[in-house]
Amino acid sequence: LGIGIVVVGVLMGATTGIVGATVVTLGLLTLPGMLRRGYDRGLACGVICASGTLGQIIPPSLILILLADITNQSVGTMFAAAMVPGLLLSAVYVVYILLLGVFRPEMVPAIPAEERAGISGVQLTGKVVRVVAPPIGLVIAVLGSIIAGIAAPSEAAAMGALGSILVAAFGRRLTWRVLRETVQDTTRITAMVMFILICAQAFSLAFRGLHGEQLVQDAFRLLPGGIDAGIWFLMALIFVLGFFIEWIEISYIAVPLFLPIFIHANVDLVWLSTLICVNLQTSFLTPPFGWSLFFLRGVAPPE
Repeated sequence: LGIGIVVVGVLMGATTGIVGATVVTLGLLTLPGMLRRGYDRGLACGVICASGTLGQIIPPSLILILLADITNQSVGTMFAAAMVPGLLLSAVYVVYILLLGVFRPEMVPAIPAEERAGISGVQLTGKVVRVVAPPIGLVIAVLGSIIAGIAAPSEAAAMGALGSILVAAFGRRLTWRVLRETVQDTTRITAMVMFILICAQAFSLAFRGLHGEQLVQDAFRLLPGGIDAGIWFLMALIFVLGFFIEWIEISYIAVPLFLPIFIHANVDLVWLSTLICVNLQTSFLTPPFGWSLFFLRGVAPPE
């Protein structure tokens, strides 16, 4: 069950990229079943929260799109660079669950043999194909067209939107309510990002006008270890900031402060952005701000 949740988190992250929707969906569908089967409560909640945030790394990720704009890099290149780290992190989750199954089986009890015997391999394969094939096809259509250079990110996004509508229609889940809520959520997220972008630009102008960049450069010169120490310092700062503020503010306010230093040192900005993206995923999990915790708490049983 835990491994299945990780796989679903990857697929939903690759098709929606919305952490809230992924965590809520996984919580509603899987948490009651895991608790009923005797899963450790902390592990059950942790797997759902961590898997739900994979959409921030697995393309098409909103974080990657914003970082591509901030660092002036190609969105397609960013997507291609983040794919392997995202899948690697997912594999780490799977290996961790497997090791728990071997060494701590009481935390992840197996499905009873009687229940497994009631489902044939053909039936199980058919269910897996029906559930997994549509989102995988959608991922290939969106990411494949970007990485192959067939479509620009905006065009691929339109293909993804149309493909999502068709998948929902074929699954008989397309209703006016779903369509209306999707449009409202999209508008809300877009407006929030644009508002933060406007405020970040005003902050950047004031910061540069007060010679803040020079202060940051002077502070970096005091760090022993050169540019490598600077990268470690940025990663530590982003991790700590993730406890208290949202990833959008970190991306638009904190990251640009240090960017000129890394550009001057010829650091690969695509590689650096991938590091930042993986680091920012933790901001959804670390209290007191962790969004995933609040999303799951909203749908978790009282106990």
